[in-house]
Amino acid sequence: QVQLVESGGGEVQPGGSLKLSCEVSGLTDYYAIGWFRQAPGKQREAVSCISKTELSTYYADSVKGRFTISRDNSKNTMYLQMNSLKPEDTAVYYCAIQTWPAGLMAIEYYNHWGQGIQVTVSS
Repeated sequence: QVQLVESGGGEVQPGGSLKLSCEVSGLTDYYAIGWFRQAPGKQREAVSCISKTELSTYYADSVKGRFTISRDNSKNTMYLQMNSLKPEDTAVYYCAIQTWPAGLMAIEYYNHWGQGIQVTVSS
């Protein structure tokens, strides 16, 4: 059984930092893994994705230069370091896996999802 468990969310002031973790179990072979978010009243969007080979990486324009995606293969864990957080980064953040190659940013082809974790940026 494939499980993705997010951790590290919470509330932070604007300009602050958080580091999200996504621990994967039950699956070691996949094409890509990524972070997505959904704010109230908005569609889920891709934040950052990385292929398993790490040859391909994607960042949404809104987070470029502020967020960094990384992986620790020994722990089967993915991270999202979020710096210079803004109120518009407030959302539920999800990690997800795309098992078969279908496009790094193709959210509809990510077929294993975590339960999501809240990130709130507020003063």
